[in-house]
Amino acid sequence: EVIVSEENLSKAIGRRGQNVRLASKLINFEIDILTEKEESEKRQLEFKDKTEIFVKSLEVDETLGQLLVAEGFSSIKEIDQSTEDQISKIEGIDENTAKELKERAKEYLIKEQENIEKKLKDLGVEDDLIKHKGLTPGMLLTLGVKKIKTLNDFAELSTDELVGGYDEKKGVRFKIDGYLEEFALTKSEADELIINARNIVFK
Repeated sequence: EVIVSEENLSKAIGRRGQNVRLASKLINFEIDILTEKEESEKRQLEFKDKTEIFVKSLEVDETLGQLLVAEGFSSIKEIDQSTEDQISKIEGIDENTAKELKERAKEYLIKEQENIEKKLKDLGVEDDLIKHKGLTPGMLLTLGVKKIKTLNDFAELSTDELVGGYDEKKGVRFKIDGYLEEFALTKSEADELIINARNIVFK
């Protein structure tokens, strides 16, 4: 992502988008160019989304949700992993509220884990894939939906199938969508996951 001022926008994009195309080709990534106004709107939207997660999942009011996001918390897991002292140091949160937040976060995560286990079972995802080091519950659910259900299925994937990439046909460059593209895995992380799976399956 690149942030530029309004007046530099056309310069950054270049004639017919050539600067962006060249840069994205060199680093093999899609580049988003945002104006400062768009960046500000994006940040506001992210703040709102994170606040809503806390309001909905921890059943707190919006003010408390906003306070947690403003202090840098972005997930229920982060609250669970923080100490009561760390949370109660936030101005406006006392010890009792911190204790309650920790308890609610733990309850939510246990419930979420149970739901994920049930969904994976319903999708037919097998234990050997579930236990594969480096795959998160979200990744496993996505793979299950895409009919990747065993470690063997996973070991047969290519890196591009996992994280996405680009190919060229008749001089036209096109995008290959990866099964786990939304999880922002790097190519080297994807390589490691696949190689480790192959070492187990094809040993």
